[in-house]
Amino acid sequence: MCKQCNLKPVYEFTNKKKLCKGCFIKYFQKKFLYTIRKFDMIKKGDVVSYKSKGGFRDVVLEDLLNLFVNKGVISVMKVSNKKANKIALSNTLDIESDKIVHILIKNNASKLKKLFPVDKKIIKPLYLLTDDEILLYAKLRNLKIKSKKTKKDKISSFIDELEKKHPEIKRAIVNSYLELYEK
Repeated sequence: MCKQCNLKPVYEFTNKKKLCKGCFIKYFQKKFLYTIRKFDMIKKGDVVSYKSKGGFRDVVLEDLLNLFVNKGVISVMKVSNKKANKIALSNTLDIESDKIVHILIKNNASKLKKLFPVDKKIIKPLYLLTDDEILLYAKLRNLKIKSKKTKKDKISSFIDELEKKHPEIKRAIVNSYLELYEK
């Protein structure tokens, strides 16, 4: 049962804490807002653009950015243009941990700095959220998404297998990276 309201759980953390649909949506939105505050991504009056191809990450990013639009904090545009002062990418914890490991294995450490959640105009509001969490949020909010298969190389497949045996490994990779490059 959900720890907070004793309803049927839809999500379970690695520490066995469970959340129902409503509590998960609140948790997810709070984590999104925390990411934006932690890395100072958005300020009142910003014009944020993003690209959407209908994938689950893009659709969830659009839904979450609309939280700010509805409160009158920012304006959002679907396609990047010169009026936007921020460009939001739908990069997640899974994508970023994969990039970090690839860069390290290929000995391109100079490229690591560009993976920070904020790089000039580029922001990554989904940076601390996993693909599983994002997919569940999309399903619970009944967001229309296009399913798309992605090809993975050996390194990415290895990381995914490692995550199955050692949950939170992707989060540990990103957290270690952030400790090194925290501004």
